[in-house]
Amino acid sequence: MKRRLLLSALIALTAAVAANLPRQAAELTYTAPDGKTISLSQYKGKVVAVCFILTGCSHCQKTTGFLVKAQKDLGPRGFQVLSAAINQDATAQIPAFIKNFNTNYPLGAYDAMKAIEWMQHPAMLIPHMPLLAFVDKQGKVRAQYEGDNEQFFGDTQEQNIRTQIETLLKEGSAAAPAKKAPSPASSAPKKGTSN
Repeated sequence: MKRRLLLSALIALTAAVAANLPRQAAELTYTAPDGKTISLSQYKGKVVAVCFILTGCSHCQKTTGFLVKAQKDLGPRGFQVLSAAINQDATAQIPAFIKNFNTNYPLGAYDAMKAIEWMQHPAMLIPHMPLLAFVDKQGKVRAQYEGDNEQFFGDTQEQNIRTQIETLLKEGSAAAPAKKAPSPASSAPKKGTSN
């Protein structure tokens, strides 16, 4: 019984120190293999999926496949994937990874500790890869997941990714309703009020 209480307390503590959502996304800058500098801020106004991966991780590879499809299908509507490998030999591994998985979005190397900090992942816990965050058009992190989240990364992972993207793409995309012209009777100011 004490063990269960301790485990419950640990889970509660983990939840308490987990990332704040929504939050303004911190800047994220890395260099792609072609030498181009990629910054999250250059995509403000788009919905962005930020994905930190390990090049040899099968879960990361599967997620990459889904993100490649999403970039192809939803990119024209204002969606962008940014991905960074955080394994120690990432710089050497990235060119083969890009070729093998036909990535159609900027992929570069990034420092693992900075990635964990960017995700606001509790420093005392080992992250489960991949780390995936969704940033809205205003530059706010609205949702994030790590690889051990079976609800998100389970059998319906591709659908979950697309649903998250579609939800954020729809926000703010509807045209503002036209202002209704006041009728002649309602355009005159009422006594005791001003326009």
